Amino acid sequence: MIRYLRLLFVALVGLGLLTVALANRAPVEVRLLPGDLAALTGVTWAMELPLFLVIFGGIILGVLIGFVWEWFREHGYRASASAHSREVARLERELAVMKDASSVPPQDDVLALLEKH
Repeated sequence: MIRYLRLLFVALVGLGLLTVALANRAPVEVRLLPGDLAALTGVTWAMELPLFLVIFGGIILGVLIGFVWEWFREHGYRASASAHSREVARLERELAVMKDASSVPPQDDVLALLEKH
């Protein structure tokens, strides 16, 4: 049931994106710099694109910038978690060694008799 709801949701989103794309097919000029600044610097890069590509490209670029921003922001948390998991692994190894050492019977008969009482 959830699978069908997910497919219905994806189909509705796809239909919505298709509708936006068809409604915004007019070409627009995308420039690297504003006109006055482009004339001043001599960089006049421009390209004609359909408006829906500019809209969708802006959305995708915004999402990617957000992901990268969060990845950098959470670096401290990931480093701390990694250090903690290394410490836990070290302590577990140390505990296993201590358990193994305590299960070995003593080599001396006198010590063995003392530990029994």
